[in-house]
Amino acid sequence: MERSQKNILTTHTGSLPRSTALQELLKSQLDPSADDQEHFEKTVETEICNVVERQIATGIDVINDGEQGRIQYVSYVKDRLTGFEGEHIVRNSPRLDDLDFPEFFAQRGTSSTSIPMPACTSPIGWKDREAIKRDIQRLLNATATKTMTEVFMTAASPGAIATFLPNQYYSTEEEYLYALAEIMREEYKEIIEAGLLLQIDCPDLAMTRVSQFSHLSETEFVKIVEMHVEVLQYALGNIPPDKMRMHMCWGNTEGPHNHDIPLEKIITTVLKAPPTGISIESANPRHAHEWKIWENVPLPDGKIIIPGVLDTTTNFIEHPMLVAERIIRFAELVGKENIIASTDCGFGTSAWGRRVETNIAWAKLASLVEGAEIATRELWH
Repeated sequence: MERSQKNILTTHTGSLPRSTALQELLKSQLDPSADDQEHFEKTVETEICNVVERQIATGIDVINDGEQGRIQYVSYVKDRLTGFEGEHIVRNSPRLDDLDFPEFFAQRGTSSTSIPMPACTSPIGWKDREAIKRDIQRLLNATATKTMTEVFMTAASPGAIATFLPNQYYSTEEEYLYALAEIMREEYKEIIEAGLLLQIDCPDLAMTRVSQFSHLSETEFVKIVEMHVEVLQYALGNIPPDKMRMHMCWGNTEGPHNHDIPLEKIITTVLKAPPTGISIESANPRHAHEWKIWENVPLPDGKIIIPGVLDTTTNFIEHPMLVAERIIRFAELVGKENIIASTDCGFGTSAWGRRVETNIAWAKLASLVEGAEIATRELWH
């Protein structure tokens, strides 16, 4: 991973808005009988080229493919792995905070969790081993002649997959997680060997406290987080830490979040995960104050913090001065060389369930870049 040697670098967490045409094409992929793969591949390739160009034009330093070819940031694995051939149904269980405000939950609308998903009903294995190679090649083609600091590709963690594609086959949840880790580590390796930075997506480390594990106490949930991190250590054990970053969040939803587990309860465990870079929501109103934990939590040697300085659930465009202020707070506590400015989460974690309008999302990213420039001037000059 590149470090901030003379300026604050900028990035985002992976998913970027898809065009209306691409959204419709991705919806068609939900139909197992759909058979227009050539058109799909050509369209996705074009859209990736477009989103790469726009990231560079906006001034983002560390870029990716915007997840343009994925319906959702986790469910893509069901199309390349065996074990998920069963019925696709909506598996959207209410979050703990939604139960406090049922009227809000009833009108919340679509999200990543409202897409029909299968469960795991048979052994995990490869069905389309070449899919990740196609993902990689499209991104390499789109960036081959471009100038940017670094290029990353996202991949779902075992814990994230288990959250969206629940276990109905393996005898225990732990067995399921390790089965996923065993197969997914091959995808992670492909990304690294292609010369890309791997971002491992781990919403399970915080978000599932209010959904999958709402029946547990905070202490019991921390034990779950510890197990998930141990699975990550196994899945990522053969990859150099500085070739990876990890994203965790409390759910990319505009909602109460009044039952979110505090960062201070899980940060020590999260920091044990192998990746050098740790991407953490730091802008949304429920967690924006948590930058202060770094007054008491030492950043391990070699780690980089990638704080979210833009809220990805609101159409407010953060002022660049606010962005700079947030960056500087972190820099003063963990060191300016250990900061990369980012977004809280994605602007299109599902292809059509986003809350931020496309052009506003790009305007927010432009504010991120401008805010990083302001912070750079203050921190280095």
